[in-house]
Amino acid sequence: MKTRLVPATSALALAAALLIGACSNSTDHGSMNMSTTSMTAGTSTASIPADAEFNAVDVAFAQGMIPHHAQAIVMADMALAQSTNPDVTKLATEIKAAQGPEIEQLTSWLQAWGQPVPAMDASMDQSMTGMDGMDGMMMSGMMSDADMARLENTTGADFDTIWLEMMVQHHEGAISMARDEVTGGKYGATKALAESIITSQQAEIDTMTKLISQQ
Repeated sequence: MKTRLVPATSALALAAALLIGACSNSTDHGSMNMSTTSMTAGTSTASIPADAEFNAVDVAFAQGMIPHHAQAIVMADMALAQSTNPDVTKLATEIKAAQGPEIEQLTSWLQAWGQPVPAMDASMDQSMTGMDGMDGMMMSGMMSDADMARLENTTGADFDTIWLEMMVQHHEGAISMARDEVTGGKYGATKALAESIITSQQAEIDTMTKLISQQ
């Protein structure tokens, strides 16, 4: 029996809640002390001192990648509930394992920098123009609500193909965002994470592209 999926937008909110709960309760990864009251939909960059060790590009990258990763986790949960393809479920498991801790790290940086933490449960069609410099970067590669509904309502081999195609697009968007951070960022650890995202997600794109050709 296939597991019934909750609506995509609700699933994103659930993923955010689960991540927050995991961050506050985990003893293995530490606590982020993430406050839901700090996660506002109209996030923007707070004033950055001239001598700060980070810059606006670092902030934009962190603010954009948090909801980007959150959506990838929702898509991974869909695959784990819906797919019977072991290659797809393996990828979904790996994506969740990698991107959950990265959300924690990105959030901790924003908090340390005194910058707003973006909402992870906003509609994918929601305008993010309130986030300074994030009009293109924020939504890079992300699925719309219609895309997520289409994925949710697909089954069998068709689900696997659509999921793989969407996740390739999603990863390509993340890589584009990461390249912007590598080029224009200032904070060393954030740039290092961006480089790691480029390497790991390109490897996953290569795997997914191969799987698509075998469908």
